[in-house]
Amino acid sequence: MNTAHFFAPCPRGLEPVLAAELMHIGGKDLATTQGGVGFTGPFDLCYRVNLESRIASRILWRVYQGIYRHEQDLYDAAYALSWRDWFSPNRTIKIKVSAQQCRLKSLDFVTLRIKDAVCDKFTSVARARPSVDTHRPDIRIDAFLDQKTVTLYLDTSGEPLFKRGLRRAQTEAPLRENLAAGLLILSGWTPDHTLLDPLCGGGTILLEAALIARNVPPGLGRRFAFERFNHFVAHAWRDLCEAGRARQRRERIGMIHGSDRDGSALQAARANLEAAGLAQDVTLTQADVLDLAPPADEGILITNPPYGVRLGEAERLAEFYPRLGDVLKQRFAGWRAYIFTADQRLPKLIGLAPSRRTPLFNGALECRLYEFKLVRGSMRRDKFDTPQPDPAGG
Repeated sequence: MNTAHFFAPCPRGLEPVLAAELMHIGGKDLATTQGGVGFTGPFDLCYRVNLESRIASRILWRVYQGIYRHEQDLYDAAYALSWRDWFSPNRTIKIKVSAQQCRLKSLDFVTLRIKDAVCDKFTSVARARPSVDTHRPDIRIDAFLDQKTVTLYLDTSGEPLFKRGLRRAQTEAPLRENLAAGLLILSGWTPDHTLLDPLCGGGTILLEAALIARNVPPGLGRRFAFERFNHFVAHAWRDLCEAGRARQRRERIGMIHGSDRDGSALQAARANLEAAGLAQDVTLTQADVLDLAPPADEGILITNPPYGVRLGEAERLAEFYPRLGDVLKQRFAGWRAYIFTADQRLPKLIGLAPSRRTPLFNGALECRLYEFKLVRGSMRRDKFDTPQPDPAGG
């Protein structure tokens, strides 16, 4: 195939991290937009990006882009495409339409017209048509409309990429895996630094850290939608997976620590790590963060405390944050702390001056990743340590 065009959506705020990752993997012509990154390469580059990306949510293959004015234009554009070249009519499909400043009245009608076009084209050339499955389709067709342009994609991923296939035990409101990986990368953590999540819950940050430390491709062991395409090259995919396994580090890391006062949360974290074969890489301790001693003289603390969105939580957090700040100042001098939260009261209540505030989104929820440099001696901000401005305020 000639050069293919792809788009990789990601959690908002992680676009620069994803762009750097895609460049490393081999993407060309990178184009960063809000919510994702476009890139080009040979078609089989999508195999490698699906296998190796820790940040992307999906990898979408662009099959059409053009101008539209009416719903009939969308039908005509979809009907003109060679769907039968890409997948067979015995595959199930789902059409997903999203839009920004679209002038058409009904996205549901747009979805119906694109579905009709795909099915009508199959009927005309193959005397058979795919069935629709809105829950677990074999093939997902994505359409994005702005004021003038429609772009059609085939989803090469299937299940979202943050579903690594490793989580065995669920906890309440778990952090998505690609967002957890993004927090680790933004913190500058590398496997030769001690890492601590003192409010680890089900262990998502710990699990992502262990995968990074072992150099395990996050897509190993799961299936992808591109395997259902007519032009899927099985031996190329097999070679990529074997190369990914060969690059894994075999030695135990042993510098990743997690704790939580909730025994059931720790049990879930342990189950998830064991299912991934990484339990020996992470030390888990049942402890209240306010009673916790640091596991090393210096390191990186990353955590995602409750957001205070439930009744009564905001008041409890207002009492908790100053005590957490005291613990960080008194026991964690020499560390860097990264706290990811939607609660923008945190810097004031914790009593520490953040050296950086990175706006991020957890789904639709606007959050911040606050960096605190816990220097030994005086906790006053050094006159040369000017915090980065927060482009979104807060």
